[in-house]
Order: sequence, then structure tokens, then C-alpha cells
Amino acid sequence: MPPSISLLYDRIRVEEKELINAAQKRGVDFKAVDAKELHLTITDPGKDRELFGEVALERCVSHFRGLHITAILENMGVSVINSHKVASICGNKLLCSMSLAKAGIPTPKTIVAFTKEEAMTAVEEIGYPAVIKPVFGSWGRLIAPLKDRETTQAILEDREEMGNPLYQIYYIQEMVKRPPRDIRTVVVGDLIAASIFRYSAPDDWRTNIARGGHAESFPVGGELREMILKAAEVVGGGVLGVDAMETENGFVIHEVNSTVEFKGAMSASEVDIPGKIIEYALGLAKR
Repeated sequence: MPPSISLLYDRIRVEEKELINAAQKRGVDFKAVDAKELHLTITDPGKDRELFGEVALERCVSHFRGLHITAILENMGVSVINSHKVASICGNKLLCSMSLAKAGIPTPKTIVAFTKEEAMTAVEEIGYPAVIKPVFGSWGRLIAPLKDRETTQAILEDREEMGNPLYQIYYIQEMVKRPPRDIRTVVVGDLIAASIFRYSAPDDWRTNIARGGHAESFPVGGELREMILKAAEVVGGGVLGVDAMETENGFVIHEVNSTVEFKGAMSASEVDIPGKIIEYALGLAKR
């Protein structure tokens, strides 16, 4: 029998539609499963096993929903793209930065503090301007530039008043001097599927395409190519979005994304990224 693949989602975006189309074109035994409609008996791992096939593509927008479903599926014996270990590292900016730095991959200077007083000390150690980010989150939400002491005090006080304790983990980075763009590379297994420049929207300093930025194809090579593939390997591999920036002293890798959005990369590069992901999943199922 041919291998069966499932796709776990909680919102159907362009990427999920393209993955479904790519699977249908290849005649794959493929099932899309809405995570919001699941209830799983974790004390009987075999009970729901057949629903998910040999390999599951975890594509939930909610990081924590996807992370916990991945743990349950792996406990059932289902191979998940990406694994719980990979999703845990990539979904937490602190863990991702530590992994990159430990592997010797150039990454922005980062300091973490656990009170607003120590966060202020950390910002002044890094120097203005700096950037504060939540350890969890995507699409550039709650990322703020720290331009001076007064701005920083106000932002730290806002974070302190937020009810979510995760916002009291103060993740602070240097503000990297770069062009108004960064580099997003989609890695599938040990291959680079596509790479693009992501440019900021006219009224925003962040480069997220979800915030109105635009993309151009960029043929990555040389030293940066090796850095990107090493970064993907360091976090555990799979289907990943590796983000890099150009600096005065060379490239830095600042983030690796587990549930990578590839609409912009697919459009700008004209590469069949969903097809490559389905082929990768099929290869994993046959092992």
C-alpha cells in the first residue's frame, strides 16, 4: 500500500491549500485534519492512530496547540514534520538563539532578564537602539524598538502589566544595522528549496510579509548557504524557514521557523515548494 499522510491544521491558509493540491496531484493517500475538532485519548495511544497515517504535517497556526498535538502523535508512533523537539526549539526564541550561538552560528547579541529592572540593565548593556521580543509569537507581534531610556521604561512597564507571565521573560537583542530587508530561506530536509529577500512595508521597520512587506527571489550561495543549512541542522532539521540578515560584518541568522509560511517564497521564486514538502514527507514515510 502507498504511504498515507495527514495534514494537521487549525486554519486553512494559502500554504495548506497548496499542500493539499500538491498531494492530490501526486495521488497521495492524504487526509486534512482540523485540530479544533480533535479529542485524543492519550492513555490509549493506539486508539486514534489510523486517523493520521504514517506521517503528519503539523501546520497549526497556534504554536501551543501544534506542539501538544505533535507530542501526542509521536507517542502514537506517527512521524511528524516537524518533530516535537524541533518545534520546541524553533517556537521559543530564547531556545533558538541559544542553539544557534552554541553551534557557533553568527546571531544577534541577545540578553534575557526576568524583571523589568534587570531588563533595563540589559538594554543599557546592549546599547540603544535595541529590540525587545516576546519569546513566543510570530508575524512581528509585540516586537518593539527600544530607542532611548524613556521609551524603554514605558515598554517594560507595559510588559510588566500584561497578565501573561511569558511577557515577563524579557528577551532583548541588539538592533542590527541592515538594509530594509532580510533573507528568508525555506529548507526542506537537507536542501534549500527557495530563498527570498523580504522587504519592509513603507511604514514599518519589520520585514514580515504578513505585515505588508514584499518579496524578491534571491539565489543564496557561498558562506550564507552553509550557515543556513547548518542552522537547520542544529535545530533538528525538517521543513524550516531560516531567517538571516546582512550586517556590516557579514550575515547573521536571527530566527528559524518550524511552521514556515512559504506563500511569498513560492510566488517570488516560482519554485514548487509544496510539492517538495510532499515529496519529503513521502520519503520519510518510506524509511
